[in-house]
Amino acid sequence: MEEIRFISKIAYMYHEMGYKQSKIAAQLDISQASVSRLLKQAIEEGIVRITVTTPSGVYPKIEDAICKRYDLKAAIVVDCEYDNDEFIQDHIGSAAAYYLESTISKNEIIGISSWSATLLSMVNSMQPLSKATHAQVVQILGGVGNPSAEVYAARLTERLAKLVQGTPVYLPAPGVVQSAETRQAILQDHFVEQAVSLFDEITLALVGIGSIEPSKLLASSGNVFSVEELEYLRDAGAVGDISLRFFDEAGQPIQSPLNERVISISLEQLTKAQRTIGIAGGARKVNAIRSALKGGWINVLITDLRTAKSLLEDEPIMKDRTS
Repeated sequence: MEEIRFISKIAYMYHEMGYKQSKIAAQLDISQASVSRLLKQAIEEGIVRITVTTPSGVYPKIEDAICKRYDLKAAIVVDCEYDNDEFIQDHIGSAAAYYLESTISKNEIIGISSWSATLLSMVNSMQPLSKATHAQVVQILGGVGNPSAEVYAARLTERLAKLVQGTPVYLPAPGVVQSAETRQAILQDHFVEQAVSLFDEITLALVGIGSIEPSKLLASSGNVFSVEELEYLRDAGAVGDISLRFFDEAGQPIQSPLNERVISISLEQLTKAQRTIGIAGGARKVNAIRSALKGGWINVLITDLRTAKSLLEDEPIMKDRTS
C-alpha cells in the first residue's frame, strides 16, 4: 500500500501540480530515473489514465483505418461543409499545403502534375518556407496546351519552386500528342529530355487523381482524348487516371496504344518515389481514388470526409452512364 501511495504522490505532483521530473526528484530525494520509472508504473497500475481529446474536424480513427486498409504511409481527412468540387478542392488544397510545408526535406526532387485545380489550390495556400530546400520541382505531365489555360501548368511548377526556394524544371510539351511518332520526336528536345530524365529520381510526387470524365481545367487545356477515345478507355475497363495514365477498377494499368501518345510520368515510375501524395476528393472521384489506392500508385492520401468514408465501404459507387 505504501508503494501505491508513493507512486500516486509522484503522479499527482507531475500531472496535477505540473512539476517537472527534476523538481519531483529533488523534492523527494530520489533520482530522476526513478521518477520516470514510477510515472510509467502509475499508468500500468491504472492510477493515471491518459486520454486524447480529438478536436472537432479532426479524424485520426478514419485516417488510421484508411492507412491500414490500403497500406498507406499517411492519410489526411478534411471536413468539408459543402459538397461541391470547388469547396472540396480549396479545403483539400489547404491541408496539402500544410502537410508539404511540414514534411518537405532538403534536396528533394519534387514531381508535380499539371492541370489539377486541387494542386493549384495547394500552391495558392502555401506559405513561403523560411529556409531554402534546394529542391528541384519537376513538371511530370506535359503543360503545353490552349493558351488560355496554359498559365496554370507553368504557375504550378514555378510558384511551388519559389515557395520552397528550389529550382523549377519545366516539361515544355503537350500532355497528349497526335501520334506515337510525334511523341518520340518531342522527347528528343533538350528541355523535354531534361525533365523526363528526372522522372526516375523523384522523391516526392504530388498528383491529382482523375475520373474518366476530364475536369473543367483539364478539358480547357486541350490535353484530353476524344469522346471516341474515352469510350474506348471505358470499354477497356478504365475508371481513373494519374497524369493521364489510366487504370481499371483493380488499379491495374490499362494497356492501350493511347499510352504512346501521352507525355508524362508512368505509373511504375511513381512507385519509385518515397512519397507519392494523391490529393483528390469529391463523389465524382471516389471510384478512381479507390482504384488508385488498390493499385498502390499512391502511398499518401489527402481527401475529404465523405470520400474517406466511402473508401472504407466495401461497395464502389456506380455511376449511371446514361445520366
